Amino acid sequence: MTDFAFLEQGAMLAPMAGVTDMPFRVLCHEMGCPMAVSEMVSAKGFLLSPRGNRASRELLAVSDREEGAVALQIFGHEPEVMAQAAEELTRGSGFAMLDINMGCPVPKIVGNGEGSALMKNPELAACIVREVVHASHIPVTVKMRLGFEQGSETYLQLGPMLEKAGAAMITLHARTRSQYYEGHSDWEAIKKLKARVGIPVVGNGDITCWQDALAMCEQTGCDGVAVGRAAQGNPWIFEQIRNAMQGKDVREIPAEEKLSVLMRHARMFQALKGESVAVREMRRHIVCYVRGMRDAAKVRTKVNSILTMDELQETMEAFMLRAEA
Repeated sequence: MTDFAFLEQGAMLAPMAGVTDMPFRVLCHEMGCPMAVSEMVSAKGFLLSPRGNRASRELLAVSDREEGAVALQIFGHEPEVMAQAAEELTRGSGFAMLDINMGCPVPKIVGNGEGSALMKNPELAACIVREVVHASHIPVTVKMRLGFEQGSETYLQLGPMLEKAGAAMITLHARTRSQYYEGHSDWEAIKKLKARVGIPVVGNGDITCWQDALAMCEQTGCDGVAVGRAAQGNPWIFEQIRNAMQGKDVREIPAEEKLSVLMRHARMFQALKGESVAVREMRRHIVCYVRGMRDAAKVRTKVNSILTMDELQETMEAFMLRAEA
């Protein structure tokens, strides 16, 4: 029996391309995230590419510094390819679970019949899960949406099929593919799916703060919650959700602490990918770290021209001093 005790220990980190890499997961774990899901990996791409190349090592790395568990997410549309990749990726890996992506709305993914496109073909989706479960050395879970388009939701049909195929848990992003990330997520759908299946259901969508996490649990009866975009630049949300769930005080985060964590994030990125790449890729994270602060727009413009880590440190120190003033 799969141990899903982590669902009671706080919120999961939902997978996000270009975000949930090892450095970011380390920070989220430190803040109380018990289970983080990696960026998604193409099953076919993995099988066709050299296993030892740098990109593969970076994407598939689980660090000793990660204090919580890590799930690996894969995507694809061919059952036999997904199964072969699953067997190789989970053999002796440091991952706790293997998650199948049935929710990505990006046209390039959907155009290949992958991601949320699988929700249009429940039989194929269930076949993929069945083959992957048979091949995997670790529990297999699924992240999906309500359906491909509003008015043609398939989640209530698909949920029991995935359970029967061997899925150990389902995370439901309560939007359709056609919604992308717009509009409101349908929390009532999470409640309906929870009543339809016997495996754990994790709710995802519109959790922007610890109050939302508690409200989703209360309104839907879900077994756990997954936080995605709200964690960008705000790994403290996991500490806040954990403490709220435990009835403890929830603290506000001072600017000095935000600067310290931001720069640790940047330095880990630098160690992984080198200075120039780290400075460039940290820009998207800095936008989130400074969201809502005074003069945030100015610092976003400034960091777009920064080329070195020392410049980044100086710029952010000056910005945080003004923010605290």
